[in-house]
Amino acid sequence: MAHLDVIDLSKEFQGEDGPIVAVEEMNLSIEKGEFIVLVGPSGCGKSTTLRCLAGLESPTEGDIQLNDRSVVDSPPMDRDMAMVFQNYALYPHMTARENMSFGLKMTTELSDEAIDQKVIEVAEMMGIKDLLGKKPSDISGGQQQRVALGRAIVREPEVFLMDEPLSNLDAKLRTEMRTELQNLQQTLDVTTIYVTHDQTEAMTMSDRIVILNKGKVQQVGTPLECYHEPTNRFVAGFIGSPSMNFFNVKLDGRTLVHPEFKYQISDSLFTELQEGNEFTLGIRPEDIKLTSQSTENSIPISVNVIEPMGDISYIYFDIGDNHVTASVSGEIQIQENTEVNILFPEEQLHLFDAQTGKAVYNRRQSPGDEVPLTS
Repeated sequence: MAHLDVIDLSKEFQGEDGPIVAVEEMNLSIEKGEFIVLVGPSGCGKSTTLRCLAGLESPTEGDIQLNDRSVVDSPPMDRDMAMVFQNYALYPHMTARENMSFGLKMTTELSDEAIDQKVIEVAEMMGIKDLLGKKPSDISGGQQQRVALGRAIVREPEVFLMDEPLSNLDAKLRTEMRTELQNLQQTLDVTTIYVTHDQTEAMTMSDRIVILNKGKVQQVGTPLECYHEPTNRFVAGFIGSPSMNFFNVKLDGRTLVHPEFKYQISDSLFTELQEGNEFTLGIRPEDIKLTSQSTENSIPISVNVIEPMGDISYIYFDIGDNHVTASVSGEIQIQENTEVNILFPEEQLHLFDAQTGKAVYNRRQSPGDEVPLTS
């Protein structure tokens, strides 16, 4: 196992109109055996970061240390890291056995017999021993992915680097492979850095998530921390499906004022908001409550669309110019165009500075809080 430190890492590319910053001053410390997931929208710098770690790109600035030893100037083969690519990167003219053994033959002095024995052992573990004599064109996408993983495992690296390895698989196989990868990483106990744009993968597989946007780290934390305690509006809106609902509000005394509603807040919450008077109020779909009665802080709405999902249903409606989504029990009987009242429980509100987007108040977690996920 290895621990990995990324220190003030930056990467720029030269564009037609000047430098393009892909990664900006990243600092990250990854513990031995930890499963870290880099997640963010397309172009946020996550794959560039992985390529810098692997030695496939040279950072513009900063250092990369493996077990307290700088590897930033080391060639890829000397970094003791194995990378699994989105497109598998298998040699089409080689069999699975040859693909898996190729790296060992290039970088070690092991005998052919010793290499073959290691390949067979890993193939048995991956359930692909019967595929060793076949070429990539003769096996399925899921089998190709297992061969690519086997090629990385057989090297016994200190660190696994995985760049969207499941994105080319269908939904059912992707779910199965998520579980396989988790079990595999725990069995091998290898430090793993995994890149994805799929937040479900990030939330279900990781020990910690690194959320990126425009080359900058927005938050590093456990899935629960990032979901319930986002550091800013971007993280709050990116993590969670359906996304958090947002409303621009002004603080007037102890009242949050929106053009379509007024929300009375408690003294304790008021104390936390005294520094400013304009905020973005956030509420997750599953935290919105339906009520048949009009009470303090309730908001009358008319249901536009209902989307049954089985155990839950998504309800879509408008509050002024805001398009809002609520997630409710699938057993609740409600029809489109029905007029009901909704509540935003104060203990489940999020509030962000309207100018900076930084969180000034996050919902209070309760024992047993989980993260609702869609696959």
